[in-house]
Amino acid sequence: MTTFLVHAIGPAVLKELRSTDDAGRRMVPVPDEEGGAPLRCCLRRSEPGEHVALVSYAPLRRWAAGAGVDPGAYDEQGPVFVHAGECGGPASEAPRFDRAHRVVRRYAADGRILGGDLVEPGAFEAAFARAFADPAVEFVHVRAVEYGCFLYEVRRG
Repeated sequence: MTTFLVHAIGPAVLKELRSTDDAGRRMVPVPDEEGGAPLRCCLRRSEPGEHVALVSYAPLRRWAAGAGVDPGAYDEQGPVFVHAGECGGPASEAPRFDRAHRVVRRYAADGRILGGDLVEPGAFEAAFARAFADPAVEFVHVRAVEYGCFLYEVRRG
């Protein structure tokens, strides 16, 4: 059985994003009065009153730089919520934000998009199994349907 590892935005990248995000903007921390923001640093929803920031993040660009490939036209950046200060990261490597429809977008080792699936709540493990059954799939991004925002990355375990 294949295992899948969920990856939040890592501590080193978060430190950079909290200084200057991938669009070149400074972080602006705000108290989340209502709570409920999907935090990409620890993969949970914010609690009322927690200090968060909405920053621009380019997940494929950052991955491509580390992999030595050019993401080409697939390079994109988008808004993500993070804690304004350091946090402990995710409590587990289980799929998160899985109580709504999501898109699982598949990527090749050269950064090309290989396709995607609309995934219903409760069907994430099956979607990951389908994606990684293709040996050309290097990793997948889980994205929100309503805005297309990056939620987290998944790799083979």
